[in-house]
Amino acid sequence: MSAEWGPDILGPDYRVRTLELRPDDEGDVVASLVRYAPPLADPVRPSRAVLYIHGWSDYFFQTGLAEYWQSRGAAFYALDLRKYGRSLRPGQTPGYVDDLATYDEEIEAALDVIAGDLGSRARVMINAHSTGGLVAALWADRHPGALSGLVLNSPYLELQGSSAVRHISAPAIAQIARFQPKAPLPNIDPGYYSRTLSSQSGGEWTYNTAWRPTPSFPVRAGWLLAVMAGHARVARGLSIPQPILMCASSRSVISPRWSEDMRHADVVLDVELLARRAVQLGPCVTIVRIRGGVHDLTLSPEPVRTRFYAEIDRWVAAYGWG
Repeated sequence: MSAEWGPDILGPDYRVRTLELRPDDEGDVVASLVRYAPPLADPVRPSRAVLYIHGWSDYFFQTGLAEYWQSRGAAFYALDLRKYGRSLRPGQTPGYVDDLATYDEEIEAALDVIAGDLGSRARVMINAHSTGGLVAALWADRHPGALSGLVLNSPYLELQGSSAVRHISAPAIAQIARFQPKAPLPNIDPGYYSRTLSSQSGGEWTYNTAWRPTPSFPVRAGWLLAVMAGHARVARGLSIPQPILMCASSRSVISPRWSEDMRHADVVLDVELLARRAVQLGPCVTIVRIRGGVHDLTLSPEPVRTRFYAEIDRWVAAYGWG
């Protein structure tokens, strides 16, 4: 299933392992599992783990998130899904799948590795961002006993403009996807979100721009149809039994013109829609709005991201690990 742990691009405290997956029409397919493994004075095998899943046109580089969970006594793992980041191979269509359930393979492979590292009784939460949050929620709904909880960071639970936009656009997208599933759709990413993050444009973060490009990877018809099918499933209501924490910014600023205000808001998704959809994930959902947060709350400026972590602390204290 997988190779052994080896060095990772994030430095000596991180290890990476390649998960061999079933080939598809583009050839060999892999996912990459990263583990945060700093040297410890008194090493013990944790009984709890967090598995992080990134969003669209992204990969794992949020080292502060890994350090946060490790400081709370949890082993931290992160997936680079197939055709993203560490897992992207020459000749592949970046980020492309035509069914979000395709990711079941790498999620379950990652959980198998975690069970091998920590024991089969270890309790696991998934912490997921944006499209990864949609993938994680759908997976948790199909596997009701597998997790101890979900922490969702601005999960992509609905298209901008509500379900009405989805219903109107779905037939046209389906027609394109039927004949040209990998056809790129018009790219509407103006680069504003990257401008809020990158250290080259006033942000704090340095990352691999081949794996997290500006503008983002082209959105393709088959992928968007799969995402819209996921949105429709959420809109009908999921039944995730475990406690869920959904955090998002307190407001969105979505505009064709740049504004410095965008450095303190979600410029990618409509956070009001996220909040409305989140209550449909299961019977025990906590919604927290983070004032001044950007789309990926872990990449928000201080003291915003510290508040995000404090909200996770409060939620874990209330609900534990199942």
